[in-house]
Amino acid sequence: MILTAEVALKKMKRMALQIIERNELAEELILIGIKENGIVIAHIIADFLKSASSKTISVVALEINKKLPSEIQLSLAVNVKDKTVILIDDVANSGRTMLYALQPLLAQYPKKIETLALIERTHKQFPIEVNYVGLSVSTALKENIEVLVANGIVTGGKLQSAEL
Repeated sequence: MILTAEVALKKMKRMALQIIERNELAEELILIGIKENGIVIAHIIADFLKSASSKTISVVALEINKKLPSEIQLSLAVNVKDKTVILIDDVANSGRTMLYALQPLLAQYPKKIETLALIERTHKQFPIEVNYVGLSVSTALKENIEVLVANGIVTGGKLQSAEL
């Protein structure tokens, strides 16, 4: 286990405080969580933001077909024009998922888009920088990281070797 539930919660609280600090002038923040685990993390971050700030916080789920990443659906129709958006995923691996998830958002001309990942790997293949990182892990290419979620709670993160 590379991340316990307790440590994950502390890291998410820290990232929420960083979001407030970096976006003090924004009146509204739109958190877009990539399904499945990213939306759970988005809701946890939103709860921290609401308890520490008077900003309007919206949470939207984004569903992306990882085999055909051009197929993207948002759970709610949301207008991001001139708004601050935080795109959230559980693990940032190659950067591919986040890159494709940005495409429909860019068409609406948001004021700013930032990215957040609970765990970031160091094997970027696409030009995505993660603005808020809970834990950065150097791994071998054959290893995978999985964030464990149960009942809307992050229960931990584990590193495992991929089967060939």
